[in-house]
Amino acid sequence: MADKIINTVGKRKTAIARAVAKKGTGKIIINKKPLELVTPELLKLKVMEPLLISGSASSSIDITVNVNGGGTNGQADASRQAIARAIVEFTKNKELEKKLNAYDRTLFAYDPRRVEPSKCSRSSAGPRRKRQMSKR
Repeated sequence: MADKIINTVGKRKTAIARAVAKKGTGKIIINKKPLELVTPELLKLKVMEPLLISGSASSSIDITVNVNGGGTNGQADASRQAIARAIVEFTKNKELEKKLNAYDRTLFAYDPRRVEPSKCSRSSAGPRRKRQMSKR
């Protein structure tokens, strides 16, 4: 039997992360870079959350993540979602899934919030900006 390979997806705003998980030594690679070299430090810690919560369950899985679209924060959130899904699907551990879901629901559920498009003829103003009312 061939090694088990799991494909998962994580999304946040316009960022999409595709993760491939297979049996290994616990290496995490994001966009061809090891997780240790990801900058800034806060985003690296954010991506590591599912790994820290799952503990030893993730130490025998190699995960490769490809992220594109969005900004750095959106990419970090998408990566963390893809990693969490990959760990749970690879281990098939319902207790771990409940634990991760209790910690942060966005590790499994997509966040539906999007930026509202700006309205025409008011490009510099926001999408809901109205003309200021004059009292006199």
